[in-house]
Amino acid sequence: MRRIEIAGGGLAGLSLGIALRRRGVPVLIREASVYPRHRVCGEFINGVTEETLEVLGIWPLFDDALRHRATRWWMGERLILEAELTRPALGMSRWEMDERLREKFENTGGELRTNDRAICEAKEGLVWTAGRMLQKKSELLGLKAHFEGVELEGFLEMHIGEGSYLGLTPITADGSRVNVCGLFRKGARTKGVNPIIDALQRSGLDGLAARLEKGRMDQKSLTGISGIQLGEQSVKDDLCTLGDAERMIPPFTGNGMSMAFESAECALQPLIDYAEGGEDWTGTQERIREALDLRFQKRVNLALMLHRCLTIRAGRVTLSAAARSGVLPFAWLHRRLS
Repeated sequence: MRRIEIAGGGLAGLSLGIALRRRGVPVLIREASVYPRHRVCGEFINGVTEETLEVLGIWPLFDDALRHRATRWWMGERLILEAELTRPALGMSRWEMDERLREKFENTGGELRTNDRAICEAKEGLVWTAGRMLQKKSELLGLKAHFEGVELEGFLEMHIGEGSYLGLTPITADGSRVNVCGLFRKGARTKGVNPIIDALQRSGLDGLAARLEKGRMDQKSLTGISGIQLGEQSVKDDLCTLGDAERMIPPFTGNGMSMAFESAECALQPLIDYAEGGEDWTGTQERIREALDLRFQKRVNLALMLHRCLTIRAGRVTLSAAARSGVLPFAWLHRRLS
């Protein structure tokens, strides 16, 4: 049986490793950091099905996850949309989710090496799941932190500003702890100001900034990323990539974590066939790429078009008018984007 090496112990890497180990495949995961840790993400999974999580062998890990069923959207200070989700989104902090997956992987007999950064190179048997590819020219900035004392009234919130947007998600059953995560354009920070508050003020979301200032931010949870490229990632030829390393959906969809699990599902059978000697590595990569394109290409292209609408003035005006008049096909969009 051939061994599979996975570079990156995030959602795609850990869930794939668990699924392969359950089928007897030797797996090594090399993770550059340690567990547990905070990551920039919305901390809810929008779109993944129970069937996908069952195939990966991780559905029981989400038995106690929150079930988010409705959302509210604001354009600046104006509420423009309140809608039911077509499928409940699963809520859990990444701190907890990563730790549960890590423990599950090691309990299945997988080998995990932390503080071990793999070299980004095409190699037979290597699957690259180590996150997005850094784009130094990108002006996009992701920020995330946990807040207490911010009420959400049972909804996932999305706030759209000038060239930016930000989501608020409850991560405890009583709503006492809220995840705040947004995508912004880079800009000069005001010295001594909370970076999330500063980014909101630069985006024209002063009301939300004032609301968050009344709460308390957990400084240890504050994380940020830059160099973000949405859509397909620029990768080396013949590098087998999954998750954010393969393509990134705009974060307003809440679908990024779902795509990580779905990409692991897409790669599972081709990698099993390779490990058992029934397929060469070139054929395995081709099957994985075809499966990823089939599942994600239309979804991500639609999300990129909507992302542009959210980040340019004309698009925001059109979207706001459609939402407030009731003609925005939210249920249709939610199904297509998840």
